[in-house]
Amino acid sequence: MNKNRLEAFSDGVIAIIITIMVLELKVPHGTELADLQPLLPVFLSYVLSFVNVGIYWNNHHHMLHTVKQVNGAILWANLHLLFWLSLMPFVTGWMGENHFAPVPVALFALVLLMSSVAYALLQRQIVCLHGTESTLAHAVGHDLKGKLATGAYLVSIPLCFVSTALAGGIIVAVALMWLIPDRRIEKVIAE
Repeated sequence: MNKNRLEAFSDGVIAIIITIMVLELKVPHGTELADLQPLLPVFLSYVLSFVNVGIYWNNHHHMLHTVKQVNGAILWANLHLLFWLSLMPFVTGWMGENHFAPVPVALFALVLLMSSVAYALLQRQIVCLHGTESTLAHAVGHDLKGKLATGAYLVSIPLCFVSTALAGGIIVAVALMWLIPDRRIEKVIAE
């Protein structure tokens, strides 16, 4: 099967996710800069979520450049990833509205963890179809970066109940680690 519908559908879903997240930013009733201050937690949670969804879109885009065809397993693995990403608007809104309280931050971290796991499963399904000598297999290797991110999310969940600031720091650190698109794929494609 051709990969074009998978790409188009994924791009559309991710665009809708980002649109829904921005709709959570409510316009203040006042006209002073001070009227924006109560929105700061909501805005910060939006920025963090936007960056994370953007990272997934960017790396998904790069990964799909290595794909020549798709099968049912890849389609379902992709839907699994989109499911977890589609929860981002909910957890983003809840976390921002509750000023980064432990339970909303833990749920946000859980959604990031499951998105990371889903991305790894999609990556694995692509390698299964295209083989261990495929472009993607060579590019990601043992995927230490992906495993490190997944482990960091796993640690951040219980840490939320000790210090949301430390847990948030881990989440931000993982985002910074992935902010630059995965050049492993670009490098292998260029060769």
